[in-house]
Amino acid sequence: PDKVFPKSPMKFQLLSVLALLGGASAFNAPAFTPRTSALQATATETKAFAKLPASVKPGVVTGPALLDLLDHAKTAGFAMPGVNIVGSNSINACIEAAAKYGGPIMVTFSKGGGQYIAGKAADNTDDAASIAGCIAGAKHVREVAKLYGVPVILHTDHCQKAWLPWIDGIMEANEEYFKEHGEPLFSSHMLDLSEEPLEENIAICKKYMERFAKSNILLEFELGVTGGEEDGVDNSDVDSSRLYTQPEEVMYAYEQLSQVPNAMFTCAASFGNVHGVYAPGNVDLKPEILHNTQKYMKEKLGCDDDKPMKFVFHGGSGSSVKDIQYAIEAGVIKMNIDTDTQWAYWDGIRKYEAENRPYLQGQIGNPDGEDKPNKKYYDPRMALRAGEESMRDRLCEAAADLKCVNVLN
Repeated sequence: PDKVFPKSPMKFQLLSVLALLGGASAFNAPAFTPRTSALQATATETKAFAKLPASVKPGVVTGPALLDLLDHAKTAGFAMPGVNIVGSNSINACIEAAAKYGGPIMVTFSKGGGQYIAGKAADNTDDAASIAGCIAGAKHVREVAKLYGVPVILHTDHCQKAWLPWIDGIMEANEEYFKEHGEPLFSSHMLDLSEEPLEENIAICKKYMERFAKSNILLEFELGVTGGEEDGVDNSDVDSSRLYTQPEEVMYAYEQLSQVPNAMFTCAASFGNVHGVYAPGNVDLKPEILHNTQKYMKEKLGCDDDKPMKFVFHGGSGSSVKDIQYAIEAGVIKMNIDTDTQWAYWDGIRKYEAENRPYLQGQIGNPDGEDKPNKKYYDPRMALRAGEESMRDRLCEAAADLKCVNVLN
């Protein structure tokens, strides 16, 4: 855990020993009485994972345990995959991958993904289907995650200003779940107000942070713009200057959000990131922006922590391993992956069809005989499982790039 530095004007009041959980949760606010951290509370418990904090258990991780996990990732020098999903098949592929590579994973729901889970024909007036689908998917994860024996973070992706009612609906479910179980349904939510002026972006984030904090929910906010297109948001033509976040912007956000009691947050700073996959040379990533920001913040805060902010990396598909790992050195604890896993899932199905094409041309009749049935080949579970396995294997490759392999035991 990061060291407590009382002279900083921003100290996470939720944890006295684990104070700054910097970046991924810059929780600080000296005006509030420190509470016992998850690490302190579980100091005498048997650890579920030899290499992780004792507070982190198999299944969905939230609140102080989530902070412990993210802080450990920053200190240990690994990042976890944050994967966009669209149904139980891709959810299961994610968690299976985590079990195979031996590390945590973040299962991420988008607004469009939630609508798809509810069913494209479902009434989506006032985002009803998008909200219901995300809630249903989260409940699926909660039912099965422990069976895989790995830590899972439940997260929602980009939410721009016009989409805030979607998050409001999910927050109602979080608050109800918190009343019943003492923890939120989801672990964290992202607000992407990067298209708004900085002050408005952070003011809205701060308002939501106040609500999130009451249910131990972590906020991921974005500064700068991630280029490219994803889930209906197209930033392909954005001014290139907006692709690079400035240290002063991160510091401003840190100071404002840290004023909220029990605040937990991570920063999606832009350093040339682009959604999608592009030919080499078309994306100019500058991870040094993250390094420079950490140095700037350490100096301004007067703290001992070399990485006071936890960063997340959006638009990671197609990035070089060198850039990814240099970003991790700067405090990146999660990298989003969508485009590459979409392709991997499709590629698994494509290969299954190509390998079994003679058995997929009718219900009866194949190279083994005109009267031979083909049911075991066209059973939807066969092709879908092939997609799951391909996506799983691609995520294991990503985990290796993120240094997230064998980090549990």
